[in-house]
Amino acid sequence: MTTQHAPQGEELLVHGRELRDDRSSSPALTLTAALLGFALITLDASVVNVALPAIGGDLGGGLSGLQWVVDAYTLAFAALMLSTGAFADRAGASRAFALGTAVFTLASAACGLAPDLPALIGARVAQGVAAAVVLPASLALVRQAYPEPGRRARAVSLWAAGGSVAVALGPVAGGALTTVWDWRGIFFINLPLGAAALALLLRAPRSERRPAPLDVPGQLTAVVALTALTFAVIEGGRVGLAALAVAIVAAVVFLRVEARSPHPVVPLGLFRDRTVTIAVAAGSACSVAFYGVLFVFALFFQQVQGHSALYSGLLFLPMSALIAVTNIASGKLAARYGARMPMLLGQSLAALGLLALLTVDARTSPAAAALLLVPMALGCALTIPPLTAVMMDAVPAERAGLAAGVLNSARQVAGGLGIALFGTLVSDGFEAGMRWSLVIGASLFTLTGLASTHLRRRP
Repeated sequence: MTTQHAPQGEELLVHGRELRDDRSSSPALTLTAALLGFALITLDASVVNVALPAIGGDLGGGLSGLQWVVDAYTLAFAALMLSTGAFADRAGASRAFALGTAVFTLASAACGLAPDLPALIGARVAQGVAAAVVLPASLALVRQAYPEPGRRARAVSLWAAGGSVAVALGPVAGGALTTVWDWRGIFFINLPLGAAALALLLRAPRSERRPAPLDVPGQLTAVVALTALTFAVIEGGRVGLAALAVAIVAAVVFLRVEARSPHPVVPLGLFRDRTVTIAVAAGSACSVAFYGVLFVFALFFQQVQGHSALYSGLLFLPMSALIAVTNIASGKLAARYGARMPMLLGQSLAALGLLALLTVDARTSPAAAALLLVPMALGCALTIPPLTAVMMDAVPAERAGLAAGVLNSARQVAGGLGIALFGTLVSDGFEAGMRWSLVIGASLFTLTGLASTHLRRRP
């Protein structure tokens, strides 16, 4: 939606529809609300990891239960994000953002009050559903508030940086809240933040509703396939084999539905472009490694080395502190040399960093382990901005939003599967499973790095 400043009470005609605007609305307040909502949902993707031992000690459930505490959020977020962009268009960005933020805040309260592990997992699913609505709506609000392309580009950069900082600070915040308050504090802290985002939204103009088709069969089959696959990886055994069969059948049905749908949630034709396939694969490899390693080392520092939640969270600080800065540097490198160079550099650095972590064991000093985590994180931070840009350049402008949804959804799904796989490996022997996890991550980066050599050298 495009708006212009007008005297109070003046009616504005926007895309053939009348909206009432006044001087009380401020683009900066709208951006702050959108950034706060986006940071809130992004924080919850990583803040829980350091609190998992405390949650397990209080609610029980074993390692598989703790995996579901993380993956229930990630999977709901990832799977539904395929359709929530269209929902935000149909409802209007401001209404969708308000609904998503309100539900997320209430679900956070339910997480903090959960009496047992199933209740916590159910509330995490509700958080993920709400987060999937908030993400596209928050970006649409930024577009609405800044119609001029130059100012909008700067606003979107701030919005994206807020999400990067939230992911990076998640482990530190989780450790501090768990130690100073309780593990329930990592959820209760969302209540005032969610209320603040909603209060700021009151100053933003109402968003226009736009017709947007929904692919309900495609969305449902995607949810079934992804949930069943994650269940198979986490639970294993005969139940896991049955879940794997369900996942395969649902995936086949999903592909058939998408091939025939006039408005698919995942247009399969996108992947005929080699650049799109490489970008999605590289982004997925980053998510598998980053979220999987974060999950494993949060447990390693506490359960194997015996450190507190606060100390374990602080051990992630060197890794976290450099992510946002590296994101910015990566963007500048891509602007000057093209996406290929920073992507190759980032994936090579991440692969070498994961191999260096193979030297870590129970006797390794915490400081050394914390420093060895840095190359992997910097490699991911170097890779993500250029792969996002190169994917957006590879699709027509009218499909940019859809392509961004596919990329973000793939990355979230990959992160959830990485946690499921790495958690299963460490459950059968922590240090051996940790090493297998690192080897798998390094192998993925090697494969996607080789694929990235086929990208054109300059934009």
